[in-house]
Amino acid sequence: MRKEEFHLKFFMCVIQSRGLVRPPQRTAGEASTSSTLIQKPPPETDNLKSLHAMDDPGTVEGIPVLKNEWIMTHEEHHAAKTLGIGKAIAVLTSGGDAQGMNAAVRAVVRVGIFTGARVFFVHEGYQGLVDGGDHIREATWESVSMMLQLGGTVIGSARCKDFREREGRLRAAHNLVKRGITNLCVIGGDGSLTGADTFRSEWSDLLSDLQKAGKITAEEATKSSYLNIVGLVGSIDNDFCGTDMTIGTDSALHRIIEIVDAITTTAQSHQRTFVLEVMGRHCGYLALVTSLSCGADWVFIPECPPDDDWEEHLCRRLSETRTRGSRLNIIIVAEGAIDKNGKPITSEDIKNLVVKRLGYDTRVTVLGHVQRGGTPSAFDRILGSRMGVEAVMALLEGTPDTPACVVSLSGNQAVRLPLMECVQVTKDVTKAMNDRKFDEAMKLRGRSFMNNWEVYKLLAHVRPPVTKGSTHTVAVMNVGAPAAGMNAAVRSTVRIGLIQGNRVLVVHDGFEGLAKGQIEEAGWSYVGGWTGQGGSKLGTKRTLPKKSFEQISANITKFNIQGLVIIGGFEAYTGGLELMEGRKQFDELCIPFVVIPATVSNNVPGSDFSVGADTALNTICTTCDRIKQSAAGTKRRVFIIETMGGYCGYLATMAGLAAGADAAYIFEEPFTIRDLQANVEHLVQKMKTTVKRGLVLRNEKCNENYTTDFIFNLYSEEGKGIFDSRKNVLGHMQQGGSPTPFDRNFATKMGAKAMNWMSGKIKESYRNGRIFANTPDSGCVLGMRKRALVFQPVTELKDQTDFEHRIPKEQWWLKLRPILKILAKYEIDLDTSEHAHLEHISRKRSGETSI
Repeated sequence: MRKEEFHLKFFMCVIQSRGLVRPPQRTAGEASTSSTLIQKPPPETDNLKSLHAMDDPGTVEGIPVLKNEWIMTHEEHHAAKTLGIGKAIAVLTSGGDAQGMNAAVRAVVRVGIFTGARVFFVHEGYQGLVDGGDHIREATWESVSMMLQLGGTVIGSARCKDFREREGRLRAAHNLVKRGITNLCVIGGDGSLTGADTFRSEWSDLLSDLQKAGKITAEEATKSSYLNIVGLVGSIDNDFCGTDMTIGTDSALHRIIEIVDAITTTAQSHQRTFVLEVMGRHCGYLALVTSLSCGADWVFIPECPPDDDWEEHLCRRLSETRTRGSRLNIIIVAEGAIDKNGKPITSEDIKNLVVKRLGYDTRVTVLGHVQRGGTPSAFDRILGSRMGVEAVMALLEGTPDTPACVVSLSGNQAVRLPLMECVQVTKDVTKAMNDRKFDEAMKLRGRSFMNNWEVYKLLAHVRPPVTKGSTHTVAVMNVGAPAAGMNAAVRSTVRIGLIQGNRVLVVHDGFEGLAKGQIEEAGWSYVGGWTGQGGSKLGTKRTLPKKSFEQISANITKFNIQGLVIIGGFEAYTGGLELMEGRKQFDELCIPFVVIPATVSNNVPGSDFSVGADTALNTICTTCDRIKQSAAGTKRRVFIIETMGGYCGYLATMAGLAAGADAAYIFEEPFTIRDLQANVEHLVQKMKTTVKRGLVLRNEKCNENYTTDFIFNLYSEEGKGIFDSRKNVLGHMQQGGSPTPFDRNFATKMGAKAMNWMSGKIKESYRNGRIFANTPDSGCVLGMRKRALVFQPVTELKDQTDFEHRIPKEQWWLKLRPILKILAKYEIDLDTSEHAHLEHISRKRSGETSI
C-alpha cells in the first residue's frame, strides 16, 4: 500500500469514529522521553530490591565503578550502529542455571546484531567452548525468538573439568580464534566468572603456543591479539557481591512463595508445622526474604546462627503462636544453616525437635531444584535484558587495557565493576563465616541485608515487648484503588506500632470511613496472616478528605488520633496535600501523617516504585506469555493488549520489555500517524520471517482518540491478507491476586520505616500536653530514592507533579523505552530534528534540552 493511501484511510477512520482531533501535546516541564539508548537515571532513582548499599557514587560495596552505563546521544547514534562491524561476540551460560539467563542471551544476540557484530552461541557452557564444532554456532535475530519467557538456559550449561586445565583452555582459544571471536560474554556465578578471567589473563600465551604449534597463522594471532571478557551474574542465591540482584533470584523467590502459599492452606487444615528448606549454601538471602514475605515463625540462615539455647526459644515461640489461636507454624531453613559452632542445622533436626518436645504434627518440604525452574519473573526478564545490552556495549568498547568486568545492577542503573574485585569480596563473606566471624559476614552482605534481618526479628515476635505506658495513638488506612501488598504494609505498620508501645487503630474505607467513624483498635493477632493476601482487607475508596474535614476532625478528637499512616495511590498523595491545606482551618488536622505509595499504576510522585506495581506487572506478563503461545500456534496473528495505569505508561512499558512486545503505546511518548504506520509496516515485514506473530501493548489513557478499538480496527484493516488482529483488555485482574515476593517484602519494610518515623515525629510534635504538627516535614511521602527509603514533604513534591494527568513530571523508566524498540528490531532514528523518520524516541519541545 502506498503511503498516501495509508494516510487517507487513517484519517478517514479518525473522522468517522471520533472526529479529527489533534493528539494531546505536552508542554515544557512535563515528562518526556530521552534521545538516549540507555541513559543513566537521575541520581534519586533506586531499585527496591537492592541487597547492598552504595557507600559513595564512585563505588559499589567499596568496589570502584569502571564506567557508568553506556550513554548514547543522537549525535553518536551512527557510531553505535556501526560499533560492532568487523567484530564477533560469543555468549555462553555456565554453572547452575537461573531463570532470566535466556533474556540476557536474547539481548546480547539482538543488540550485538544491532551494532553490526556477528554473534555466536556457545552451547553447553565452557565444555562447548573446548569442544568447538557445532557447539559454537552463529546466532540470528529469529533464533532467540520465544526465549524470553523460558526458564533455565536454552543454549545449555555444563560443569567443565577440561576448561580447568590449560590444555582445555588452549583448545577453547583455538576455537575462538578460528572464528574470529575476540569478545566473550559469560553468564554464570563467581566460579564461571573466575574461569573467564583466568582465560583472559592467559590469552597472549595461549595464542603464542597455538602459533608455535602451527594451529593458527601469524595473521590470525594478530587479529585476535586480545580477548575482551564481560560477565553477567546468573545465580538464584543472590550471593555475588557488587550487584543488587543476580539474575534468577527474584524468580526463585516466586517459586518458593508459590509453594509456601500452597502449603499454608493444608497446614491450617490439619494444624501442622511445616519446615521448608530452601537453597542457599553460603547465602541466606532466599530464606530471609521468604520469611519476611510469608511471616514465618522462624528462619535459619548461615550468616547469623541462632543462640546456643535456640531449641528452647524455638519451641516456646511455636507454642505461644498456637496459644494465640494460630493453626499452623512455618519454619524456613537455608540449606547452609549452621549453629555458632559450625555444626549444620538440618530440616530433619528441626522436625525431630518439634515432634519430640511439642508433639506437633510436623512435615518437612525440601524445595530443591524446583527453585531453579519455571518461568522467569518480570523483574528477571528486564534485568537480564538490561544487563545483556550493557554487556554488548562493554565488550565492543573494550581495549587491551580494559580489565575484565562484570555488569552489575546499582539502583536503577547498570554499572561495570572489576570482575575479580567482586569475586574477592564474595569469597571474603564465605571466609568470614568459615572463621566464625558472623558479624563481619553480615556487614559484608550489605546494609539492606542487615535491615531485612532486623525487620524480620521485630515482626517475628509473638509477644510484643511491653513498653510502659501506651502513650500514642496512630491510625492506619488505605486510600484509592486496591493494590496487592497493601495488607502486608498494614500488618507491618500495626505490629511495629505495637512493639513501640503505641495504640494502633485501623480505619475502614479510607477517608470516608475516617469521616464516618469506621475505626477500631487492632491487636497483634488482628493482622495475622495478612502478608500474602491480595486486595485491601480494610477496604479502600477514592474519596478525598476535603469535603469531610469537619467530621474527620471530630473523629480525630474522639479517638485521640495523634498520627496517620495513609497507604494508597495518587489519591493518598492528593489527600495528604488536602490535609496540609486543611490545617489552616482545623487544628485537629495538625498531626503527623505519612503516605506509603501503593498503586498498580506506579504514579505517586516522590517514589520510583509503588507497592502493587510488581504484582500487576507479573500478571500482565503471564497473560502476554499465554497470548504469545496462542499466536505462535495460529501463526500470522497480532494481539493488542490494553493495560491499566491511567496516564502513567509504567505497566505498558515494563510489560512490553518483559514480554517482548513489538510496541507499547503510552501517554508520555506521543505517537502519531507515522508511528502507527511504522508499527503496521514493521509487523508486515515480521510476518515474512519465521516469527509470525505480534504483540502490541497500549496504556489505557495513552491517547483519547487512538483507543484500543481504534488501533485494533486499524491493524485489522491494514493487516488483511497478511495477519489477523485480536484485542484483549486486561482490566481489574491487574489489581487482584496474591502479592509477589517483591511487593510483600517492599510493603513490609515500608510499613516498618513509616511507623518508626511516625513515633519519632509524634514525640517531636508534643507540645503543652497535646500533639501539634504544622511544619511541612510533618506530612510526608515515604518513597524509594537514592537506593534508600526517604521521607519527602508532600508540599515539596507539588512542583514535581502533573496534576492534570496524575503522574510525576519525571519518570526514570522512560529511559528504558529505547531498549524495548531495539529488541523488537526497529531501525531506530534518534535524530530529534524536523526530518525525523518513522520511529521517534524523543521530540524536542520548547524549553527542553536534549540529553
